[in-house]
Amino acid sequence: MAGGKQSPRQKMINLMYLIFIAMLAMNMSKEVLSAFGLMNEKLSDANVRATEQNNKAYESLALKASEQEKQYGEAKEKTDALKAQADSFYSYLEDLKGRMTSDLKDKKDYETMDKSKFLDELFFVSGTITPEGKEFVSKMDEFKKASLEVLGETELSGVVSSRFSTDPVKNKDGKQLNWLNYHYEGFPLVASLTKLTQIQADIKATESDALSTLLRGELETAVSLKNYEAMVVFEKNAYYPGEKLSGKIVLGKNDPNLTAEKVTINGKDWPEDKIKAGQVILDGPAGSVGDRSIKGTFTFKENDSLVEIPINGGYSVIPRPNEAVISADKMNAVYRGLVNPMTISMPGVPSNKVVASAPGLKRAKGDSYNMRPGKGNEVTIRVTGTLPDGKKVSSNKKFRIKDIPPALGMIRGQYGTVSMPKSSIGKVRIGAGLPDFLFDLTLNVKSFKVKVPGQPTVTVTGTKMDSRVSRAVNKARRGDIISVYDIQATVAGSGVKVKRVGAVNIKVAN
Repeated sequence: MAGGKQSPRQKMINLMYLIFIAMLAMNMSKEVLSAFGLMNEKLSDANVRATEQNNKAYESLALKASEQEKQYGEAKEKTDALKAQADSFYSYLEDLKGRMTSDLKDKKDYETMDKSKFLDELFFVSGTITPEGKEFVSKMDEFKKASLEVLGETELSGVVSSRFSTDPVKNKDGKQLNWLNYHYEGFPLVASLTKLTQIQADIKATESDALSTLLRGELETAVSLKNYEAMVVFEKNAYYPGEKLSGKIVLGKNDPNLTAEKVTINGKDWPEDKIKAGQVILDGPAGSVGDRSIKGTFTFKENDSLVEIPINGGYSVIPRPNEAVISADKMNAVYRGLVNPMTISMPGVPSNKVVASAPGLKRAKGDSYNMRPGKGNEVTIRVTGTLPDGKKVSSNKKFRIKDIPPALGMIRGQYGTVSMPKSSIGKVRIGAGLPDFLFDLTLNVKSFKVKVPGQPTVTVTGTKMDSRVSRAVNKARRGDIISVYDIQATVAGSGVKVKRVGAVNIKVAN
């Protein structure tokens, strides 16, 4: 612009114009640098507050775990493991930030933090990533893996995966770049410093998400006595006319140190000698044949107020039985190849006086039985009970024998068609499940077939996609439907083969 066959005056004007533009660019650059610095300060302050809030949640969880280990012990164990990983990663980033600014006299003079030399020399040498750069990426991957293990298959899994993704990134020209190069090579020091502080904010957010997901608000509600439930427990479910009642009322949390101030049952104050630690003793006549209700309140002192917990229970007084009561714990059918839990009893008759028999039926304990049916479509259970007077009562009942229903293929806990990026397809595992089935069964996938449009079918042994599938998937286009079918699976623990497993599809997202 300042050259060519122009007059000296025009050359001078053009030169001054270039200098003016350069000055504007310099001013804009300083404003941007200052903006990054202010953003870094705000993120740092937010991280301090997030740390305090998370620590309070950890302390509350530790307290509840010490009081109710069975309910909160597993959650504490998982979050403690995540906290250790989070603290380690956070400290690593804090140390790296300290090294980045160690030579600066004024840590808040952001307009001077326009060079990229520190991270360029630490992470990159001659076009390759240094061991320090690889360590940084490894720290990200390790924390993401630990977080996903704690959260499991939840709605937050995708959020966490995105927060700490180190997958290659496409620039504005569509060129795919290494994640570390894309985010940290050639950037001003203050920009990289802010990015590291943002990662620290993501760490704190992930800790908070894990605590919230695992506890679901139980930390506060479980502390109050208002959430206790009174339960009426009898030694028997029914009584004969004239029999003496035998049972007790206990709280859902049967704390030996928890004694009610007062107990009212059916409008009457209960005797103090019947009020025990965490329970109330019931005795007296059962009454005549019919349904009987037990209603009242537990009254406890909590801080400076009294809290009332309602009692709502009942029992039945029935005539002496003339037939057995047989019930399947799952439904009025039994499944071939599975251990079907059943309860077989006679009202008023002790379990040791009841004898039940059928092909494949075995007593587990008391009135609990296990049925493993064999061939055929029906099985008849025969029951004989000996009454207190020595008389015997017999009864038979038929149950249908059914096969395990067809299962469905599953990816990341989802059925049907699952959308995901092409880069993730080769890493997924194929599962199988029985949605809405009465039994909670775990199915082990042994093999499956994968069909990518335009590519030969690949047969895979095991649960995870192999390199052949990855090569085929690389040729798939966005929007293609990849079918996973002919899934072979067995029931865990028994080895029983599932006759049919429906296909699951993968839609290529990009």
